[in-house]
Amino acid sequence: MDWTVLTAIISVTAAISGIVLGWVGKTKAYKAEVVQEATADASLHTDVSYIKTGILDIRVDLRDIGRRMDDFSERLTRVEESAKQAHKRLDRIEE
Repeated sequence: MDWTVLTAIISVTAAISGIVLGWVGKTKAYKAEVVQEATADASLHTDVSYIKTGILDIRVDLRDIGRRMDDFSERLTRVEESAKQAHKRLDRIEE
């Protein structure tokens, strides 16, 4: 074989192997990037889910506190009315 033909074959083989190796490396890097993004997205989704659950718990607690405040307000009104009536009775006794 002629040296120029052998050099051409080696050059073409080197170019093709370079392209294949570059393509394989890029594919691996892309897959690693996809895995990393999926992990980050899953972590973010879990965090948001946890926050959402916490907010729902806080809303339930707030509703319960609101009901308790309404009950206390009603009881306070009754106590004030009772105290007002007691004062009227005391005023009548003193006269």
